[in-house]
Amino acid sequence: MMRALDVQFSTFVRLTDLRDLLSIINLLPPLFLSTSHYLTLLSSSHVPNQQGRVRTKTVKRASKVLIEKYYPRLTLDFQTNKKIASEVAIIPSKRLRNKIAGFTTHLMKRIQRGPVRGISFKLQEEERERKDNYIPEFSALDTSAIEIDTETQALLKSLNFEDLAGVTAVEVKQAPVDSFRKPRGDRKERA
Repeated sequence: MMRALDVQFSTFVRLTDLRDLLSIINLLPPLFLSTSHYLTLLSSSHVPNQQGRVRTKTVKRASKVLIEKYYPRLTLDFQTNKKIASEVAIIPSKRLRNKIAGFTTHLMKRIQRGPVRGISFKLQEEERERKDNYIPEFSALDTSAIEIDTETQALLKSLNFEDLAGVTAVEVKQAPVDSFRKPRGDRKERA
C-alpha cells in the first residue's frame, strides 16, 4: 500500500496539467473531468449535496397560514415545526406534513433575516410600524452649515446667490495624479 502511494505521489509531482494540479491542491484523486468542471467545483459557492425543492401552491399557502396563526410557537427546528403542524392542522398525509413543516422552517429562517413578502403577522407589523415612526436624532438634511468648494462658490456668485446663509467655502485638496489610471493612448477606430 505504501509503495503504491509513493508511485502515485511521484506521478502527481511530474504532472503539469491544470486539472492534475487542481486535484493535488484539493487532495482529490485524479478524475477525468475537464478543467472547466474543476474550476466550477472550486468556485461554486453552494453546497453540492443540497438539491432544489419543488414546492406546490398548497404547501406554500399552508405554511404561510401556519406562520401567521402560530408564529410564537414555531421555531427554526424542523422536528419541532413538524410536531406543531400535526397538532394544529389536519394534514392528510405524512409526506405533505413534512413538506409543509420544511417550508415553514425555511420561511422562519427568512423571517429572522427580515420581513418576508406575503406573510403578515402581528410581530412583523409592529416592527414595521416602529421603523416607520422612527425619528432620527440628527437630520440627514441638516442645512445649518453647508460646505462647498471654491468652484461651486464661483458658480453661486455668477448666479447672484453669494449671500446664502450657512454656506461656507472649503479648500479641496487635489488627489495625487499617480492615483488615477494612466491614459491608454489612442484607441483603434472601429470598423
